[in-house]
Amino acid sequence: MIEDLFDLEQVTSQKSVIHSLDARVKIIVCCAAIVGLVAVPYSLIVYEVAAILFGLFLVLWALSRLSLMVYFRRLLLALPFGFMLCGFQIFFKNRYYTEYHPIIELPFGVTIFSESVEFASILLIKFLVCYSFIVLLSSTSSLQDLLEAAGRLKVPPELILALGMMIRYLFVFGIIYRRVTDALKTRLFDPFDHRLPYRYRIVNMGYMMGSMFIRSLEQGERTYASMLCRGYGRDSYIYIRNKPLLSADIVFLGICLLIIILAPLICWFDPIQMFCFLPR
Repeated sequence: MIEDLFDLEQVTSQKSVIHSLDARVKIIVCCAAIVGLVAVPYSLIVYEVAAILFGLFLVLWALSRLSLMVYFRRLLLALPFGFMLCGFQIFFKNRYYTEYHPIIELPFGVTIFSESVEFASILLIKFLVCYSFIVLLSSTSSLQDLLEAAGRLKVPPELILALGMMIRYLFVFGIIYRRVTDALKTRLFDPFDHRLPYRYRIVNMGYMMGSMFIRSLEQGERTYASMLCRGYGRDSYIYIRNKPLLSADIVFLGICLLIIILAPLICWFDPIQMFCFLPR
């Protein structure tokens, strides 16, 4: 996970149409896609809306010129959580259905219903599409750009300051983690080497975690002292300069929002019937 933190920033430094967009536009598009899909009621229409939004994601991902391996690697990190969240739904009834038809009966009175499987699949599709837009956002915008974009979107400055400090300290912690692991590798210590006694590995892993905690505490004290020397106080905030949106950003935002808004409307309401009921 720590290694992925540094790889994340390397991917965001590439050049493409999506990378060059203002981070505010990408945040709004990502949030709109998530809200637009989550707001669709639990029904089979979710499949159609999710297919349209996932097609939009694929187009944006192609414009970003990123490898699909980057997407699959980050998708694999969240798949266990998604399957754990959605997998248990097949064993329970929910309020979205009035009738249930069992398809598999397991021991101890456990029954899997077809409606529960349908509900779990809808939930999983929503999760995958929403997470895909989050991956696109994090892969094309650096953490600092996202922080400044959130400030320009009128996020409270107290929250921006706390997030900024956390983001900066994540990389400091990552450097400390690399130093400790490199020190263990130079001593040919592998915590997963079964040739070493189990007790010996546990004791050394405890020493490693204790060392990381002490080093992080010392680094935090040094960082806080440096901040005080630079005038940090309770009323200090991160300065974020004003940055107007370019015409290309506005056009891109309008097209994406139009697709996101029309997708559930077209799938939920039949366009032909809507046209027939329009007054002439």
